[in-house]
Amino acid sequence: MTDEKKPKKEIKPTKNPMPAQDPMERARNFNEVALGYSEATVIDEAKRCLQCKKEPCRQGCPVEVEIPSFIKLVAEGDFAGAIARIKNKNALPAVCGRVCPQEAQCEKYCTLGKKYEPVGIGRIERFCADWELAHGVKTPEVAPATGKKVAIVGSGPAGLTCAADLAKKGHKVTVFEALHVAGGVLMYGIPEFRLPKAVVQAEVQNLRNLGVEIDVNSVVGKFTTVDELMEDGGFDAVFIGTGAGLPYFMNIPGENSCGVYSANEFLTRTNLMKAYKFPDCDTPIKLGRKVAVLGGGNVAMDAARTALRLGAEESWIVYRRSHEELPARKEEAEHAEEEGVKFALLTSPVEIISNEDGWVTGMKCIKYELGEPDASGRRRPVAIEGSEYLMEVDTVVVAIGQGPNPLVPRTTKGLELTKKGNIVADPETGATSKPGVFAGGDVVTGAATVILAMGAGRTAANSIHEYLSNK
Repeated sequence: MTDEKKPKKEIKPTKNPMPAQDPMERARNFNEVALGYSEATVIDEAKRCLQCKKEPCRQGCPVEVEIPSFIKLVAEGDFAGAIARIKNKNALPAVCGRVCPQEAQCEKYCTLGKKYEPVGIGRIERFCADWELAHGVKTPEVAPATGKKVAIVGSGPAGLTCAADLAKKGHKVTVFEALHVAGGVLMYGIPEFRLPKAVVQAEVQNLRNLGVEIDVNSVVGKFTTVDELMEDGGFDAVFIGTGAGLPYFMNIPGENSCGVYSANEFLTRTNLMKAYKFPDCDTPIKLGRKVAVLGGGNVAMDAARTALRLGAEESWIVYRRSHEELPARKEEAEHAEEEGVKFALLTSPVEIISNEDGWVTGMKCIKYELGEPDASGRRRPVAIEGSEYLMEVDTVVVAIGQGPNPLVPRTTKGLELTKKGNIVADPETGATSKPGVFAGGDVVTGAATVILAMGAGRTAANSIHEYLSNK
């Protein structure tokens, strides 16, 4: 009698869809767009995982989360075990589950994705983090105190990750944040409808539970310097994670007109200062009927979608390449289109027009066609002669990128910088040219993703721990 063959696992070819607000409803409110999986749905999605022995998905995770392991626990209904497994590596799972570009990272390497849609790793991670927030967060064990003090400058994703890892290793950690609330770009840059601020603050509270001290309204480079923290403050090491908060502009005529915002200011006023709740909150924001957002990245999508929610009749993305070259996540661009954001592609302004009072009334734009690929690998936009036209707008948001916040680098002695002002740091360790000072995230790499900044924070934490152990 022959052995019966083991039945072949039936594979669901597509991800379970993410429940979301109706596009027309959400385009006029700041509530979270994606609503999250139910228990039944997350278990069903977890069961799509093939549990590959070589775990290819892990190579795409900058913080090395044990992906198949935690998904297996979810498939078994062990949500507490799953979130504990995630938090062995990831200090901000509720954030990562919402804003990480999983399609370009862990899900990119999913074996299932070679034939079907990859497992919804980010959606499962978000569920686990939200489940823990709803059922009570368990604080991980902390190693015995080492007697060493570490200063973290900046409370964005790199700083928070570095702080959490060092606190677990027994070091006394103090985070210095220039703004009045911790979270960095997670608070001021990413809109409420994509990343609720209560979620960010819950993650920050988890750090406080680990013993991390967070000093807000503490502008390092003004009230004190990195050198003073080490020489007078008694800190044995410093991590700089001050991000990319210096907005770039196009340097075209009329860019200083009234009604022109940098994306940083526009989003900070809305997200951190709650301008959408004015006058219940103190910060106003003046917005016209027709808004043009210059750029095609995630920040541009955030600004364009925010403009609709603030009451704009029209909100435009103006981008000099085609739809295929948009640097924004596909999901963000799709959400923007669903909500009514319009796209003026292969287009760029050459001048911003204003009236006699200095307020924006329009933009002189030029059309482009795509030529040969440039250094980025994308086809280079080439201006079409004689294609200029006038676009009627009364608010312009410039979202073409940010540079490193210059305050800390310029006020720290012996710190090597690039021509653009980024801190030079060893990618393997985060060590800078100044002994005892480490750096990571956007202040080193330029504007990048939340999870890459977190990966840099983790790398630096390991190096700082080794440095302090040998000191």
